[in-house]
Amino acid sequence: MRALRVVGLHEDGKSIVCEDPASRTRFLLPADERLRAAARGDITRLGQIEIELESQMRPREIQARIRAGESVEQVASSAGVSVQRVERFAYPVLLERSRTAELAQRAHPVREDGPDVQTLGEVMAHSFGLRGHDYSQATWDSWRGDDGKWVVVLCWKAGRSDNRAHWSFSPGAHGGTVQALDENAEVLLNPNAYRAPRTVRALDPGRDAVIQPTLDSVPDEPVAKVIDAPIAEPDEDVDPPADEPEEVPEPAPRAKGKKNHPIVPSWEDVLLGVRSQRG
Repeated sequence: MRALRVVGLHEDGKSIVCEDPASRTRFLLPADERLRAAARGDITRLGQIEIELESQMRPREIQARIRAGESVEQVASSAGVSVQRVERFAYPVLLERSRTAELAQRAHPVREDGPDVQTLGEVMAHSFGLRGHDYSQATWDSWRGDDGKWVVVLCWKAGRSDNRAHWSFSPGAHGGTVQALDENAEVLLNPNAYRAPRTVRALDPGRDAVIQPTLDSVPDEPVAKVIDAPIAEPDEDVDPPADEPEEVPEPAPRAKGKKNHPIVPSWEDVLLGVRSQRG
């Protein structure tokens, strides 16, 4: 690379005249903003000028979009520039978003009777513990909405699902306050209302078998309830008269049940020890 020396200002007043000492060849160098920034050693300003020249999106607009929640990759794709060039202006805004998310965790959730004594971070740690989630794996972020208010978001993974909860954050005394913006945020703010899933115990076929009636097993007629009663024992000390033969009741013919239902004995049959035919 050949070194040039500055000869002076061109007659148009907008360019610098430079000369090659070896060949005496002269060059014109525009005296623009980039030259002035280079002369001051302002590297940040040089990078900003490059983005302004290569893209219609100005650095202030890049920072505004980052502050509104867009990622560096999204802004770089929209501006048509490299990620490294956007990062120069996104870095301070990303720090601002991270700092706001930290402050929101120290804020107090707003309840029906006023701000909670516990902070948002403490309530979230308790809720995650009740649900068996690892709170240390959750991530916080924030951005500024169109209304100028900050929104904080908690992201976590449960199984294969990605979950998010959003709150509005109002900085103020004693850490400020937060209010839920969606259902997930409401549920996490009320850990006492959470009920753990009930464990279903498997039935033991030998002990807990229960036959549930179905439409096919409903009887056509109501079945009478069987009453267990003791059968009277004959008196062994009393002999029957000798001149009177002992009457032995003839067994009644066995009746057939209706539709394979069991025959239910009557009260008299239970006392006498016999079964009579019932229609």
